Amino acid sequence: MHNNVLILDFGSQYTQLIARRVRELNIYSEIKPYNKLPEDLSDYKAVILSGSPSSVRSEHAPHPDLSEIKGKKPLLGICYGAQYLSHFHGGNVAPSATREYGRANLSYVNSEDDFLQDIGEGSQVWMSHSDTIKELPEGAIRLASTHDVENAAYKIDGEMTYGIQFHPEVYHTTDGKKLLENFLVNIAGLQQNWTPDAFVETTVEELKKEIGDEKVILGLSGGVDSSVAAMLLHKAIGDHLYCIFVNNGLLRKNEFESVLDQYKHMGLNVKGVDASARFLGALKGESDPEGKRKIIGRVFIEVFDDESHKVENAKWLAQGTIYPDRIESVSASGGPSAVIKSHHNVGGLPDYMKLKVVEPLKMLFKDEVRRVGASMDMPAEILGRHPFPGPGLGIRILGDITPEKVAILQEVDAIFVDGLKKWGLYDKVWQAGAMLLPVDSVGVMGDERTYEKCVALRAVESTDGMTADWVNLPYEFLQKTSNDIINKVKGVNRVVYDISSKPPATIEWE
Repeated sequence: MHNNVLILDFGSQYTQLIARRVRELNIYSEIKPYNKLPEDLSDYKAVILSGSPSSVRSEHAPHPDLSEIKGKKPLLGICYGAQYLSHFHGGNVAPSATREYGRANLSYVNSEDDFLQDIGEGSQVWMSHSDTIKELPEGAIRLASTHDVENAAYKIDGEMTYGIQFHPEVYHTTDGKKLLENFLVNIAGLQQNWTPDAFVETTVEELKKEIGDEKVILGLSGGVDSSVAAMLLHKAIGDHLYCIFVNNGLLRKNEFESVLDQYKHMGLNVKGVDASARFLGALKGESDPEGKRKIIGRVFIEVFDDESHKVENAKWLAQGTIYPDRIESVSASGGPSAVIKSHHNVGGLPDYMKLKVVEPLKMLFKDEVRRVGASMDMPAEILGRHPFPGPGLGIRILGDITPEKVAILQEVDAIFVDGLKKWGLYDKVWQAGAMLLPVDSVGVMGDERTYEKCVALRAVESTDGMTADWVNLPYEFLQKTSNDIINKVKGVNRVVYDISSKPPATIEWE
């Protein structure tokens, strides 16, 4: 990459949104923790400082050395970033009389500056801070104000350094994308040439150089990520790619057969491996969510190790890892963020497995993966498939896993997902699935009292899974689905619908 934007993460919940908004402008961006500044900054043509839950007035405030950036490269500070540039360069940041949070409107705009081109008074912005900039840094010029925030935007005279107290990356800042475009294109002079077609061309050439004539093993799941990774590798190395689809016993109903059939006409060299007994045996008696993930990841690697020995001189293991799985984010305390869950496909190869790892999608967000797949004319059926977790139903069965529980959940999930398709709702939902709860609830069937399982249905709308809202499915659909599940799936007598958003909940229950 040679047209890059560096985003320094100070722990903001919105940092990944900044990266995605920049990429929507067809400009490549990547995130680095503020305390791990790259030694070589030559490839970065502009730098953005994120927000933060910290206060610049705290003795523990994030404080990177920007001497090779400020005044030398186009620099934009957002919220904490703007306060940082003020506080440490002659300005004054103090606590606000009241917390400045939510919608606001620009009451003053210096429209003569390229930074605010085509952004006028009254434009809505989103505030989220408890400190405010009382005095601008040395050499600064105020560019915008709101009713309550005098110094809502400023620039340093003689530099391409800008600061804004609001968040242009969030939906509620109506001209946020335009502002970022003004900064990156009009001021920093970046080219908007990072497109799906360009990514495919560049990545295929890089894969050819990196892999050469060596053989690669790739685990296919039927999902978007592994499928797009497979097509990129197939374009680069052709028959030297050996795809393996593993049945871990935790797939959806009939998924093993249907996924193999999907790839039949795509020209890929695919082998199906039924290791369901091996996975379910290893999981027997394990009820801890993280324990289940680690077991599934370990057996997954073991199966691939076995299969790799059947491919003579295999040198590489390809994975469909995407960018959100790899981002090293920053917590509010300035250290690494807490681990929410383990990703079985991120690193973790044991020493005995002598395969190098290649990850063609490691710098893409989920929505970008789909666009890259579309640029290669991949089937819409694959690109539109809902995300499905690597551990499969193993993290949708709360508690220990048995073949009987898997069979129940497969039937429930099939009724739910097939119903979404029949009602024309599937493509309006980003991800949907069912959870089997570890409780028996009382019910009445006929004249008899029953104690059977409760299942929870989950459907969310999202762009890349980083945040998600529950979908308001029609009552008539939920009623029909509930009746079908209870009447057709033996062992279930209660159906509930999950109306939690992410955050604070996650999409999966474990």
